[in-house]
Amino acid sequence: MSDIASKAWAGYLKSLDRHPLPTKAVTAGVLTGLSDAIAQKLSGNKHLQITRLLTMFLTGALYMGPFDHFLHKLLDRLFHGKKKETIAKKVFVQEFIISPMNTALFLAFYGKVVEGKSFSQVKDKVKTNLPSIQFASWRFWPFVAWFNYQFVPIKLRVLFMNIIGVGWGVFLNLKARSIAPKAA
Repeated sequence: MSDIASKAWAGYLKSLDRHPLPTKAVTAGVLTGLSDAIAQKLSGNKHLQITRLLTMFLTGALYMGPFDHFLHKLLDRLFHGKKKETIAKKVFVQEFIISPMNTALFLAFYGKVVEGKSFSQVKDKVKTNLPSIQFASWRFWPFVAWFNYQFVPIKLRVLFMNIIGVGWGVFLNLKARSIAPKAA
């Protein structure tokens, strides 16, 4: 089994070297879809909602993977090195500028696309619930981001965040579902 895993890992690294953006996009899509599948099962769904699963896969592949790919490249250009001050700047940008935007986008996306809520309901949901979810994020993600910037090579940072993001995605899915506003 370890030979299969070693060959798969070598193939993944080769793909990252040759085609970094598509590799990260597909990886983000698969892991976002996995996160959604887990959340659906934990929510009590007897059968996976395939359209929802594909929508989440596409969100990971078309938005999250490419966005994170370019974000990490940009942050490394803006703040080069591994000094504590440099890493603190990267974490600050990621967690206090990018994270609130992505959390709001996720809540809006979930409300509109997954739940089919009106724009008014989505706006209320985001306004009401963004602070509590964002504070939960700030208790977790800065430590993950610090580790990522300190120890993970740049080509693997998106993968690392996506793997950790599977659990966070389950949390967000369950949280977004549990705070859905009631229909008027």
